[in-house]
Amino acid sequence: MMRTGGGSSFAIPSGRAIIFIRLAVGLIFFTQGILKYIDPHMGVLRFARIGLPMPGFTAPFVGAFEIVCGLLVLAGLLTRIASLPLLIVILTAIATTKIPELFRADQGFWFMVSDARTDFAMTMCLLFLIGTGGGPWSVDAWLQRRSEPPK
Repeated sequence: MMRTGGGSSFAIPSGRAIIFIRLAVGLIFFTQGILKYIDPHMGVLRFARIGLPMPGFTAPFVGAFEIVCGLLVLAGLLTRIASLPLLIVILTAIATTKIPELFRADQGFWFMVSDARTDFAMTMCLLFLIGTGGGPWSVDAWLQRRSEPPK
């Protein structure tokens, strides 16, 4: 189903396109969560290098949220709720790994901007999902349709 915007000469895709945002967000967080368990350089050692407290606990704790919430976003189940912890994770990643780059002599603003592009994209996608939900091709929408009385 296509909608056209007020006199616009191009078509705007329906909400079904939200599935592409869910796929990107869900797969990225799901795989990053798994990496925190199977690669110490992406988990415990990285958290220790960044200076996060109790990296032996924190890395698998964050990884568990990334895995579970990533799968929920992929399925479109509790999409808005599942996106909130992921937003906290990505904002924490920006605060602990990207913002400090601004103050390093060999890095600075443009280095940080380039290095933070994925984090910025994930932040915007998560805000989008919090605002819109999982879309019509989601478990959320399927459950809502099932609960509506027949017409």
